[in-house]
Amino acid sequence: MALLVPVLLTVAWLVSPLGSAAVGLTAAVVVALAALGVAAYIGYQRTEVVVSPHGIVERGFLGRIHSVARREMAGVLRIETYRGDTLETVQQLFVVDAAGRCLFRMRGTFWDDRSLDAIAEILDLEETVRTEPVTLAELRATDPCLLYWFEGRGLRA
Repeated sequence: MALLVPVLLTVAWLVSPLGSAAVGLTAAVVVALAALGVAAYIGYQRTEVVVSPHGIVERGFLGRIHSVARREMAGVLRIETYRGDTLETVQQLFVVDAAGRCLFRMRGTFWDDRSLDAIAEILDLEETVRTEPVTLAELRATDPCLLYWFEGRGLRA
């Protein structure tokens, strides 16, 4: 936020010849953006996952609470996926039901390895680890029920 102060002061200085209405509009936009930034930070801080032998309760970024009972879970699947068009990989953990559909997902981008390792142990589920990294397209071809509906749906020619 502190890095934006010089930019915002420069914008205010540039619009000042346009009159006080332009400066007021600029100030209103700055206040609105700051409020959105604070709201996003609070949402991020409130995000949590609680795992117990009885199931998983997740509070998402927007405050939505999603819970999955242990009786619905069949296993834990760990997959390494490539990040974008790089050779860098990231761990992903999927808690799946008997049909292989994803009930809960944790990405190594946001969670450390210790947290990912603890899930199967706490839930007392069989863990399957795929050792070969896959692209998002490969994962969509082999296990489309693991991904969100919008993932990897690039523009088609």
